[in-house]
Amino acid sequence: MFEITPKILIVDDKPENILVLSAVLADLDVELVTADSGNEALRATLNYDFALALLDIQMPEMDGYELAEILRQHKKTASLPIIFISAVYTDNLNIFKGYEKGAFSFITKPFQPEVLINKVKFFIEKHQQELALFRVNQDLQKSNAELKAVNRELESFSYSVSHDLKAPLRAINGFAQMLEEDHSADLNAEGKRLLSVIQENAKGMGVMINDLLEFSRLGRKDTVKTGVDMNELFNSALTEINSITTHNARIDIQPLPTANADRALLYRVAINLLSNAIKYSSKSDSPVVMIYSEQNDAYFIYVVADNGVGFNNEHAGKLFGIFQRLHSKAEFDGTGIGLALVKRIINKHGGEVWATGELNKGAKFYFSLPKQADLLLNEGKGDYCSVP
Repeated sequence: MFEITPKILIVDDKPENILVLSAVLADLDVELVTADSGNEALRATLNYDFALALLDIQMPEMDGYELAEILRQHKKTASLPIIFISAVYTDNLNIFKGYEKGAFSFITKPFQPEVLINKVKFFIEKHQQELALFRVNQDLQKSNAELKAVNRELESFSYSVSHDLKAPLRAINGFAQMLEEDHSADLNAEGKRLLSVIQENAKGMGVMINDLLEFSRLGRKDTVKTGVDMNELFNSALTEINSITTHNARIDIQPLPTANADRALLYRVAINLLSNAIKYSSKSDSPVVMIYSEQNDAYFIYVVADNGVGFNNEHAGKLFGIFQRLHSKAEFDGTGIGLALVKRIINKHGGEVWATGELNKGAKFYFSLPKQADLLLNEGKGDYCSVP
């Protein structure tokens, strides 16, 4: 991005004074625009944006005070820094009058060139800082507009997914059910198997679409944080899982510290991590899932551990990517979105997620949440629970 050279307006009815001021400021990286009267100065402000104005006071027709007053009345020049320079009006009364008319500074002649140079440098730097801030704000406004446009596109995409993709799936499921109910006797064993495959895949696709929609909407959802009893949260999640899933895992929920978080979002985390732990430990002779906590100075760390099939720890980083799976769908059912959803939720809370594992020796999934001073008194108040 190219930088525009700051412009300084010099107004004085005496050419020799303009020459002196121009010579003093010659080494500065500025562009000087001169005027020998108030009216000419006003015309200059119509054509240029100035960073600073140097005004003589004693001028015919319109003196410096009158010019400053007019400049203050126009939006374009209302905040223009003004320095009065005078060899005649040097008494305190006139200096105060200058400030009253909108001057930022007042220099009396004769003056040291360094004094003028330093004052000009100060106002030029201030102008450049304000210009940089203005550009940053413009960039932010542009980014916000682009973000709103992207969100509108995402909402449109979500609507399309909800209606345009689900409709044919509902039709497939409906016709498959009609075929099963009305023509089952006409199908041989292979035909019935293929019909079952169609129904299962349509059902799985519906679940995947729902998960994708939830993942998409989560990025636009605001978090409403309260004190969340993590023991109650995990027990509620376990109750829901038990109502829809048959398993023989022993679930140990140890005392957990209260979290400052959005309960509804953390509930999805608990559901996903518990469901995964139960699913991937289901082939163990005695499946066990442990939920416990650790902490450091800044974070509470919650751990969901199981003694299931585990995974190669070298691939741990892939677990939280969308559609990433370390086990085939034939071995363990799933859409490959649950852990990506967990990561997005925890990241929205300012925390992190990670996992460790070993093949056939289980896995541990960790998520951290920032500590809050007003919740530290509740640390460790959860009740121990062992659920078979």
